Amino acid sequence: MTRPGTRNTEPNTLDEWLAHLERIHPATIDMGLERVGHVRRALALDPAFTIISVGGTNGKGSACAMLEAMLHHAGYKVGRYTSPHLLRYNERVRIGCREATDEALCRAFASVEAARGEVTLTYFEFGTLAVVRLMAEERVDVALLEVGLGGRLDAVNVFDADCALVTSIALDHVEYLGDTREKVGFEKAGIFRGGRPAICADPEVPRSMREYAGEVGARFLAIHEDFGFAAGQTQWRYWGPGGVKSGLPYPALRGAYQLRNAAGCIAALDDLHGRIPVAMNDIRSGLVTVENPARFQVLPGRPTVILDVAHNPHAAHALAGNLAAMGGYDRTIAVFAMLRDKDVAGVIAAVKAHVDHWLIAPIAEPRGASAEMIGQRLHDAGVTAPADRCSDLADAYRRACVMARENDRILVFGSFYTVAAVLRARERVERLAAATKT
Repeated sequence: MTRPGTRNTEPNTLDEWLAHLERIHPATIDMGLERVGHVRRALALDPAFTIISVGGTNGKGSACAMLEAMLHHAGYKVGRYTSPHLLRYNERVRIGCREATDEALCRAFASVEAARGEVTLTYFEFGTLAVVRLMAEERVDVALLEVGLGGRLDAVNVFDADCALVTSIALDHVEYLGDTREKVGFEKAGIFRGGRPAICADPEVPRSMREYAGEVGARFLAIHEDFGFAAGQTQWRYWGPGGVKSGLPYPALRGAYQLRNAAGCIAALDDLHGRIPVAMNDIRSGLVTVENPARFQVLPGRPTVILDVAHNPHAAHALAGNLAAMGGYDRTIAVFAMLRDKDVAGVIAAVKAHVDHWLIAPIAEPRGASAEMIGQRLHDAGVTAPADRCSDLADAYRRACVMARENDRILVFGSFYTVAAVLRARERVERLAAATKT
């Protein structure tokens, strides 16, 4: 008999390793740092590179993408760790602006497996240790670590951040983080460290976050107080610890709220200037070239297709603002699916005024909401626009493409799973079209 969490044979492929990661701990989420800290010490994993930890309810991925682009243009070798992924696990791990290879990930997983002994790790904990091990092996200059859940008890927090950035504070994962912004703010502030910059880009800073920063002795910087921005018609201006930076291009990522994320990123670089100086031209280049798929991503072609992983009311309100700002479309056809443990009603309420026809489908995951449940939530929200139930997301997207005219837009949103399923459906269609041509 093998010990809990072990396997009879060593995994060989990345898929085998990921299946192993899903089996070795009985729970998907197990908040706490004791187990992951034990394995970190067994790995002697004490990184020498600069670490920027990025937390927040929404905007973490966008901030990591902007920091990566700016630092890359400045000539640094950057490691970036984000989650979840859309199509491939490799998307979570980037070294030098390239996805980590299967071979590199398998090697890092094997190192963690050898070090963990009798300790069981969750999927995210195992992956976090493996990624930082890989970044150390690759000798990155800077690591951008996106917090998975909360902050205080998240696996990323086993590593001391040289700078911590919190992008936003809103209600999500209330069963783990609490049901008020004060409770959520306290959990997210857990990534702050004494004597190091702690940056909050949310304009309404919870008192709990300020108090925690004061208790640990972090250098707390709040947007509109210690740094900020002024938006112009075609450019914007930043001010902060490093002075004023004028004539900045708008980020390539869509949404007016991205200026808050961008200002937070520049404030972080301002405070770290003595360790990792970044020139103005590199900041500008990073803003222009940054990419972050499925965050109000508008695909080329007609009808317009918009992909957005918005899965909580805070993100859905931002999505609604972006939809309103676009204008010029006859109809919006939504392909919509969510996880049942999310605030489905809150997301619908935020976006319903901008949708003319709903195509709803289940997510093929244990946590996925059924089409019947989503249909009931639409009814409860007073939605009068047509809502058709589809067998799956591929079917919903196919029907949207048949329905949509040139001046319509198709909105795919509600979850990473929703967007990923539609992307896979598009890939199948493209492969079939390519095979037909040959």
